[in-house]
This record gives sequence, C-alpha cells and structure tokens, in this order.
Amino acid sequence: MTLTLKSDVEIELSRTFDAPRRLVFEAHSKAEHVRQWWGSKDTTMTVCDMDFRPGGAWRYVTRKANGKEYGFHGTFVEIVRPEWFSWMFGVDGMPGEGLEVYRFTEHDGKTTLTTTSHFPSVEVRDAVIASGMETGAAELFDRLEEYLRTMGLS
Repeated sequence: MTLTLKSDVEIELSRTFDAPRRLVFEAHSKAEHVRQWWGSKDTTMTVCDMDFRPGGAWRYVTRKANGKEYGFHGTFVEIVRPEWFSWMFGVDGMPGEGLEVYRFTEHDGKTTLTTTSHFPSVEVRDAVIASGMETGAAELFDRLEEYLRTMGLS
C-alpha cells in the first residue's frame, strides 16, 4: 500500500489486488462481504449497516479484543459500477466528515484501488493521520486480499 499526502486536506491510498475489478468492487458494495474484511487485523465488526445507493446511509462498528469499539458512519454520494464510488466518511468522536472517492482500475486481471480522502481542514486530516489510520488501512487492505482469496477470486 502506498500513502500520499496529496494536499493539506487530502490523503491518497493505493493498493493492487490480484482480482478482477468487478469482484473487488462487489466486496465493497455488499454488507455480507464488507463485514468479513473491513477493519484492522485485531478487530471484529459488530455493526455493518449499509444502503449502497446514492443518498444511502452506512454505519460500521468494530471492536478490539479489549472490548473498545470504534464507530464509522456516512452517506453514499455517487456510484458508478464497477468503476468508482464516493461516500461521506465520519469517525465517531472526531470532528467533521470527509469525502472519500474509491476508484477501481483493472489491468491484466488485477485491480488497483485508489482511495482519495478529502477533509474539511488540515486539522481534521492531521487528526486522522495521528489516529493510526495508515496502519489500520494497511491491515484492512491485507484482510481484503485474504478475503478475496477465500472467495476464490485471487
């Protein structure tokens, strides 16, 4: 995974998966899939509610082994299957929401997922970075890669 600070209010993450775009997109678009892989390696998902359509709300809650829970929420903004989607992304207890755009690009049967997060201010962007998001995102992508393999997709 690569992390790039695109601007004072943007973070870009990119990772290539050994699976076709339509399947990587599907793994992001259905709760039955998302609940299997979303979150860092030491968490389990306790809530996975998503209405995958423009204007539809979503809420995820993960729990660490010590019982601490982390909540995430937002609304889907635009969806163009299987090329990209965008959503508003908020973290319980942190100020503001940011717009995230997920782009799925396929080449030779592999899919590069590029996520660009837009934050309302440099302070919010920096708070997200300070929260350990880089480590969590890398673990989340590792879990997605493992999940795709269990589905026989990669």
